[in-house]
Amino acid sequence: MYENLNKLECAEFRRLTGVKRDTFEKMVGILKEAEMEKKKFGGKPNRLTLQNRLLMTLEYLREYRTYFHIGVSQGVSESVAYRNIKWVEDVLVKHSDFGLPGKKELVKSDIAYSVILIDATESPIERPKKDKKISIQEKRNDTH
Repeated sequence: MYENLNKLECAEFRRLTGVKRDTFEKMVGILKEAEMEKKKFGGKPNRLTLQNRLLMTLEYLREYRTYFHIGVSQGVSESVAYRNIKWVEDVLVKHSDFGLPGKKELVKSDIAYSVILIDATESPIERPKKDKKISIQEKRNDTH
């Protein structure tokens, strides 16, 4: 899948993946280091290349595709897609180049941040309670 993206221009590549080609290559380099560290003690090699795993993750984050859909497009199962995406996310978040600053860093800086919270919880809909008298009368009216 990644092999097809090499033909795209930089603007089209960014439009598809959400990141510049240089950033993508930097992410692949970080993943290579983590892969070597992970496989240092052995283990089964992954069928997917690092580029395809990163592409899967970017598709998941950018398009909100399900693991099932991503797995089908890559030719792997849903659980394999989940494991690979989770691993890529964890590796990139832990790396200093892609990690977000913590609360202490935000407090130390001179930049004023405004936070807006949106409550998106589900609340039950109030509906009129069914009364036995009403339901019985309706039944009686229908049976003339």
